[in-house]
Amino acid sequence: MQPRFGDGISRLDQLIVRPAIGWKISDSVTVYQGYARVENTPLGQRAFSEDRSFQQVGWEIGTFERVKLSSRTRFEQRFQTNGRDTGFRLRQMLRAAMPLTEEKRGVAAVAWTEAFVALNDTDWGARAGFDRIRTFVGLELPLQGPSTLEVGYMNQTVHAPASRVTMDHIISVNVSLRQ
Repeated sequence: MQPRFGDGISRLDQLIVRPAIGWKISDSVTVYQGYARVENTPLGQRAFSEDRSFQQVGWEIGTFERVKLSSRTRFEQRFQTNGRDTGFRLRQMLRAAMPLTEEKRGVAAVAWTEAFVALNDTDWGARAGFDRIRTFVGLELPLQGPSTLEVGYMNQTVHAPASRVTMDHIISVNVSLRQ
């Protein structure tokens, strides 16, 4: 579940619920099938919903000079209430984590970037081509068991309809609950 707040965290702009079922193919590769429900309430605009089916491959690339590299590729099929078309989008993330302590599950410095590419135009506003890129730098803090807290700065550059480009500066807090 991802609540996303807008300027000054005074209002909820978006809420995402994204369950998935995963299969561990090997020690380094996991595949997922999932579904996301996205509720959008943009300031000054009509609220709308989006449903996404997605397929995902996670790959633990390896560790190089104490830096753990991983990759995630996600293919989404997107349906919005304000249109009839299905949007297809590819997302590619590359993540690096470097432990800052000698502990097995200690604090780590984290950086990742994720590019989004829309594969087609839709009647609800998606345009084929570059959609957005997110870049994050921060810390990963261990919680109970394998769960973690990731906190830091995210920069998001979005190519919106009508060729507008916007840049968002985001304080990002992510809790990953794992068993």
